[in-house]
Amino acid sequence: MSWQTPVPFAALDLRRLSPHLGLEAIIFIPGPDPAPMRNELDKETSPYLLQHRENPVHWQTWSEDTIAAARVADKPILLSVGYAACHWCHVMAHESFEDPDTAAVMNELFVNVKVDREERPDLDMIYQTALAITGQQGGWPLTMFLTPEGAPFWGGTYFPPEPRYGRPSFRDVLRQVAGVYREEPGRVAGNVTAISQRLDAVFASNPGDAVPLEAAPEVARRFLAEHDPILGGIGDAPKFPQPTILKFLWRTGQRTESGQMLQAVRTTVTAMCEGGIYDHLGGGFARYSTDAEWLVPHFEKMLYDNAQLLALMTEMQRQEPNPLYEQRIRETAGWLFREMISEGGGFASSLDADSEGVEGKFYVWDAEEIERELTVAGLDAALFAAHYDVVPGGNWEGTTILNRSHRKGPFDAETEEKLAAARTHLLAIRDRRIRPGWDDKVLADWNGLTIAALADAASLLQEPEWLERAETAFGFITSHMEAEGRLLHSWRDGKAKHAATLDDYANMSLAALALEGGTGERHYLDRAIAWAALLEEHFLDPKDGAYFFTADDQTDLMIRTKTAIDNVTPAGNSTMVEVLARLWLKTGDATYALRAEAITRAFAGSFQQQPIGFPGLLNGVEWLRHGRQIVVASDPSDKDCQALIQTARTAGRALSVLDIVSTEESLAEGHPARGKGPVDGRPAAYLCVEQTCSPPETDPERFREILEARR
Repeated sequence: MSWQTPVPFAALDLRRLSPHLGLEAIIFIPGPDPAPMRNELDKETSPYLLQHRENPVHWQTWSEDTIAAARVADKPILLSVGYAACHWCHVMAHESFEDPDTAAVMNELFVNVKVDREERPDLDMIYQTALAITGQQGGWPLTMFLTPEGAPFWGGTYFPPEPRYGRPSFRDVLRQVAGVYREEPGRVAGNVTAISQRLDAVFASNPGDAVPLEAAPEVARRFLAEHDPILGGIGDAPKFPQPTILKFLWRTGQRTESGQMLQAVRTTVTAMCEGGIYDHLGGGFARYSTDAEWLVPHFEKMLYDNAQLLALMTEMQRQEPNPLYEQRIRETAGWLFREMISEGGGFASSLDADSEGVEGKFYVWDAEEIERELTVAGLDAALFAAHYDVVPGGNWEGTTILNRSHRKGPFDAETEEKLAAARTHLLAIRDRRIRPGWDDKVLADWNGLTIAALADAASLLQEPEWLERAETAFGFITSHMEAEGRLLHSWRDGKAKHAATLDDYANMSLAALALEGGTGERHYLDRAIAWAALLEEHFLDPKDGAYFFTADDQTDLMIRTKTAIDNVTPAGNSTMVEVLARLWLKTGDATYALRAEAITRAFAGSFQQQPIGFPGLLNGVEWLRHGRQIVVASDPSDKDCQALIQTARTAGRALSVLDIVSTEESLAEGHPARGKGPVDGRPAAYLCVEQTCSPPETDPERFREILEARR
């Protein structure tokens, strides 16, 4: 990202934060503490915050009251941001936050604030960006030092208890930062001003002409230049799934008939499906691979990764059926239903990497244990070992990470049946182990991604139960995570909290449209329409037509951010281009198309400067330029009509919306198929592309040919 370049401002002298270099430290003599504090995290519901409720640190939560208390005490704020499944967050907690001596220094010198980045992505976005502005690599745990008003002036990520890894000790950092804050307020003020100015610039508009879809092939070639053609993945180790980029490459490859782009996606997805990043017993993908071969995962499992990979594999499977991808879709959906359903039917956020204080312990195996357990059960241990890289001494730190990278399937039916039986048996054994931590809070944005992915997969693979599960999750959010007509971001333990962000509304709108497409139920479309109107009222920047990340009535942030640069999930503005394009195609209301165009213009200047930062926006623009309308005209209960509907939902098409109409007037004014209906009393289907519709077709198989020929 462009804002990661360091800026020439009067930064804190980092040598002052490294006393082992022989430079003197400023000694801080504290004044009287005006009000004693305690650790307030026992009042929270976030699993991450609750992990820290017994720390001797006097943790506070982010609030206007906390900021006011910092002003009264005239102490800088130490902001610590992490999440429940974060391995290095656990490490720093054990080393520093649980240590009474370190906690005493923190409590003496700072007002200490702990934030779950999953509960407050708005705060995380601001302060991660601030850290990047100082020229440092971001990540979690995030450790930022703020003025009592909440303005950042210095920070980092993980700090060790003693100097190592080229980093100063955390206690030395604490003392010296507090000293600089007291003794050199001018330097701190200079940093605050410089960082604040850069934050304003990063999140400012940079408009231009609408983002051209014609630029997509060149952007794709820039990604391909970083693609590993042998092992798959974009960039070097560590390798992340990056589903937004893969979806962009896949769609651009489909549209331009680029074999290189399509093969890059196939290579990467296949490598992930066969590698150790995939859980071959329980299903689901880990967050990333620490190596180039996709063997050694960072073992935490995040809902958002699996939702996006499920959606990507479904789109690929629709257009190029592959038994491996179908198996992984089914297994990943099975994992979601077995391990990730929270109370009430919403989907939980994550599974930790650690169990019993050891990363990956729950997932790895000993070769002798596998041989013993399978042999006792009468299963073919040698066959399983040969196919899943089980060797004496293991393949990672003396243990075995199951993978099929060197023995890719599918295999003959008998072999697959034996391997499946062995996997089932080993999964049952693994389930008796001490499980990793489970963050069961329900997040609206990540649930939106998951619901949309499940709805599409359910339609393709004809799994009505999956669709019901998606509807249940959607219903949970709309019934338990709304207040006064507005969404809330997070729910756990019977409490919904925190104002919804742009991503919440965008992803839940996407979910609503996917459910409408899978069920034909109008109320889902009405939800998406209502949320689009709410965004218009509370999130829109009238100066450029894009959306802020937070609403206009949220008051606890130093800045309202606005971006279309993708992160681990697509940017909300990018998703809204797709949502608005689909609403236009569904309703015929050109206002939605104009709104989508305005978003692309708002970021067109930034796109020209750094096009690889916007694959999600290009995916949205493709919907706007090439979205298709499918209409099936008849009584939906008619069996012939159902056959046409099933064809529409399973054909190898991309970027299509489906309308099922019982009368010729059912479609809105302006829809190209308005007035079209059954033929000679028989259900008929139409494909409309760029406001032009195909002749009516009554035969499902011939209609499938039309859909796939005009992909």
